[in-house]
Amino acid sequence: MWRAVLLACCLGVSQPTAAQQGTIRILLGFPAGASSDLLTRLLADQMRASLGQAVIVENRTGAGGQIANEAVKNAAPDGLTLLMTPVATMSIYPHTYARLRYDPFNDFEPLAHLANFQLALGVSAKLPAATLAEYVALVKRDPNAGYYASASAGSIPHFFGVMFARAAGIDMTHVPYKGTAQVLQALAGGEIAAASTLAADIGALARAGKARILATTGAERSPAFPGVPTFREAGYDIEGTGWYGLFAPAATSSAIVSRLSAAAIDAMRVAQVRSRLQSLGVEPTGLGPHELAAIMKRDYEYWGPVIKASGFKAEN
Repeated sequence: MWRAVLLACCLGVSQPTAAQQGTIRILLGFPAGASSDLLTRLLADQMRASLGQAVIVENRTGAGGQIANEAVKNAAPDGLTLLMTPVATMSIYPHTYARLRYDPFNDFEPLAHLANFQLALGVSAKLPAATLAEYVALVKRDPNAGYYASASAGSIPHFFGVMFARAAGIDMTHVPYKGTAQVLQALAGGEIAAASTLAADIGALARAGKARILATTGAERSPAFPGVPTFREAGYDIEGTGWYGLFAPAATSSAIVSRLSAAAIDAMRVAQVRSRLQSLGVEPTGLGPHELAAIMKRDYEYWGPVIKASGFKAEN
């Protein structure tokens, strides 16, 4: 009898560890070349070292990140398939898609809030506007200057453009592209007049003189772009930041959640990681599951009225 009890206890203790043997895959629903991809790979490198376990990144692109979310939702809750995603797929899409094949609040276990990011409004260097005021005046004279790109319809950059147009009293037309790389290419070539995108993603283009950042969306100036005013400093009382979070499938055990959460949070505290991200304009955070869950709900409520006012509905 005592042998059976001992065996059961041993199995109970070892199950979370045993379930995590193997390669951990972090799925990212967006292509390589953007700040989200760099963040995910930095995270994987650090978790690989701290967990003593193989950790790889898979860019499972499609449907604005939804493909990756669906894959993780349907994965076994064994800690081997994780999701790294920005705020859009969790707090924005429930407002814009009539039918999502996942429930952000019930199909996932939050693990860690990894980083915050600011957005930016940038214009092509070929556009005769060096400040936000000059851009607004230009759009009023020339509607073609009001065409702005984002990496996907229904994203925070898309809706921040809507928010800005309403605040400035101008007409702007959203043009969705298939990913950040295409947006930047179009902006550099003058194919599109402006872009609402992550400040971290447009930074290299601005430094190369191929685009101008007119304003950033944080409460304070981005440390990576100290010479660029916030929208509030430029006279518009609007603000909007985003974040990246790490998630596991629902029903993942508390032991596995704790182990993976601790490893992810520790990764965001590594000096080299922080320095690399901050140089791009991404702010590493490293908050736990409860904080991430609360931030998800807060942003769901914050962006809801903006999205409703825009009248936007995504096609499923």
